Amino acid sequence: MYGDQATIRRILTELGDTWAVVGLSANQQRAAYGVAEVLQRYGKRIVPVHPRAETVHGEVGYPSLEAVPFEIDVVDTFVRSELAGAVADQAVAVGAKAVWFQLGVVDERAWDRVRDAGLDMVMDRCPAIEIPRLG
Repeated sequence: MYGDQATIRRILTELGDTWAVVGLSANQQRAAYGVAEVLQRYGKRIVPVHPRAETVHGEVGYPSLEAVPFEIDVVDTFVRSELAGAVADQAVAVGAKAVWFQLGVVDERAWDRVRDAGLDMVMDRCPAIEIPRLG
């Protein structure tokens, strides 16, 4: 419901390869760490966004989306649902082309705001699961 196959394919193949991963830290036990690794394997440039601004998978981290000094194509969000709406609003503000909320992250009002702003959005899905399905 929150991401048809055409939108998923467009985000993963057409909108650009720079993915800000909000919530990504050097903690290898967290899902964001593994998902970012998969995205890199498929040619995406990952940008760690976390208050600690750690370098992860060889990429310099930033404390916020606003601090990233270059264009972001997709914002992949690994935060609790109650925090995700603010991340979506920041993604719109920095000019991202799409927002992706990870499995279990749902905010229907954020969905409406992002779509109303003209961005593509997927919610409650995982790109590390979806990207291999593209063939």
